[in-house]
Amino acid sequence: MTAIPSSFDLMLAAWNERDLSKVRAMLEQALTPDVVFVDPTIVTHGIDEFEANVREFRGKYPIADIRRSTVVDSHHDLHRYGWEISAQGKVFLVGFDVTETNAEGKVCKVLGFFGPLGKLA
Repeated sequence: MTAIPSSFDLMLAAWNERDLSKVRAMLEQALTPDVVFVDPTIVTHGIDEFEANVREFRGKYPIADIRRSTVVDSHHDLHRYGWEISAQGKVFLVGFDVTETNAEGKVCKVLGFFGPLGKLA
């Protein structure tokens, strides 16, 4: 297992930032210019679209907090980890991401999934 890239903390901080004027600077430190973000609801390409997604999330869920809920498991610049979104102490969405970083440790791709993985019967 490798060390968690500092870009992960910056990316998470951007999602949690209430002062939207600070979001762009965080994302520019954490992401590559051509970052791709995919989850069940959206596909974004580049920092501009990623930032717009963060701003939309903040607009819909102004009091929500996102946190990693598991350790980060890493190999070959790929990282997987669980997360949860909560508001006022109540979790309303869980999921996990598979994230790719470049040689400098910046995030270049995030593949997000909602909900826990199910078990085979």
